[in-house]
Amino acid sequence: MIGAFATGKTSLVARYVRGIYSEKYQTTIGVKIDKKVVQTAQQTVNLILWDIYGEDEFQRLKLSYLRGASGFILVIDGTRLETLSVALDLHQKVRETLGPVPFVAILNKLDLREDWEVAPDHIADMKAQGWDLLFGSAKTGLGVEDCFGRLTQKMLMETP
Repeated sequence: MIGAFATGKTSLVARYVRGIYSEKYQTTIGVKIDKKVVQTAQQTVNLILWDIYGEDEFQRLKLSYLRGASGFILVIDGTRLETLSVALDLHQKVRETLGPVPFVAILNKLDLREDWEVAPDHIADMKAQGWDLLFGSAKTGLGVEDCFGRLTQKMLMETP
């Protein structure tokens, strides 16, 4: 899980792993690791989820945290356009570090759609770049299972 500061990475993981959402904001310091066992049509998969602190002007992502990753979820806060710029930059850094590993991007905070700053033309640009782009809300749970499920399927298909 990577993205800018306060995009909802921790909340998405909590919703997916434990089925909970909290209004109380807690910043991630370093890395928080969770595990979830999922059953796909093909096999049982042990997902180890690394929720990495958000990047901002004061703190940059340590690329060493990415080594060994089978895939990643790039989280963008639809209500803050600047998180898209961070996501574009992080995507490039991850590709340079890991190569072409599977990923999905999620525009989070769909429950606040009327406040979104990420416009349809931005969304079209991401899709034109070939991004697997999903929409979701950690608060309501909408799209969360699909996001993690889609990444799991992509990792299974692209892993030798």
